[in-house]
Amino acid sequence: MKLQQLRYIWEVTRHNLNVSATAQSLYTSQPGISKQIRLLEDELGVEIFARSGKHLTRVTPAGESIVELASQVLRTVENIKHVAQEHSDDRRGSLSIATTHTQARYALPPVIADFTRKYPDVALHMQQGTPKQIANMVSEGQADFAICTESLELFNDLILLPCYRWNRCVLVPKDHPLANGEELTLESLASYALVTYTYGFTGRSQLDDAFKSHGLAPNVVLTASDADVIKTYVRLGMGIGIVAHMAVDEVADEDLVALDATHLFESSTTKIGIRRGTFMRSYMFEFVERFAPHLTRERVEAALAAGPRHEHEIFHDIELPVR
Repeated sequence: MKLQQLRYIWEVTRHNLNVSATAQSLYTSQPGISKQIRLLEDELGVEIFARSGKHLTRVTPAGESIVELASQVLRTVENIKHVAQEHSDDRRGSLSIATTHTQARYALPPVIADFTRKYPDVALHMQQGTPKQIANMVSEGQADFAICTESLELFNDLILLPCYRWNRCVLVPKDHPLANGEELTLESLASYALVTYTYGFTGRSQLDDAFKSHGLAPNVVLTASDADVIKTYVRLGMGIGIVAHMAVDEVADEDLVALDATHLFESSTTKIGIRRGTFMRSYMFEFVERFAPHLTRERVEAALAAGPRHEHEIFHDIELPVR
């Protein structure tokens, strides 16, 4: 059994059983991958993949267990490399962050600026996507940290670290009735056309739950994953905007009025998701603490040791900061 063979079966499953796409991503040949998979199956005496002609059609039950163990072996190999790097040079390496537009645009810039000044030899990579895509990137080892509000709980192999709480505000033009004394209630919001986040982004579920709990159906006329896009369409008169409070810029958005809506909606919590078994280098701990000062190395190590679904016990008595 070769490490290369384990990597091939893992990568093939990641590429939806497309051997050609796998070969392209690994810069090798399709026949070479197919041959190595066959050799591994012959050695183990079981089929990892079911086939129809030359095409792989599904992962067999035995294959599912083998692929999962292969992923653990590959993660262990990566951790061995990280241990060696940590001891050879603890200020050089890479850090990959998967996050949403809101976090990348409004929450992360000062943290990243300070971090890169201290660690100029750490290559920082940022990937953006939907919350589910972000969580999946970390779950599959394509990123080190997932930073978002939604969907992380759907992945059982992620350790979740609560960072901060946040709430929403309502954005309206200066001549809008809500900017001139009309009471801000869920009922009043439901009477206007709304422009807000796409479902699954930036705490959208809490917004929908608030209206539903009062028997109201909001008139959402446009959704976007980007707060700047939402503001653009508010300015065009399509409706009033509901965005994260952190997404309001007093200078750039001076033509709009931001109305506090914390009394209308439950606050949301942004979290960092880390895959179970990840080897945390010193600068990774420091990045986490710069983003959320209460997430000290000791607490993060305790959460990683506690494992998924138990890490909340480490943080249950911490008052999270509000942004």
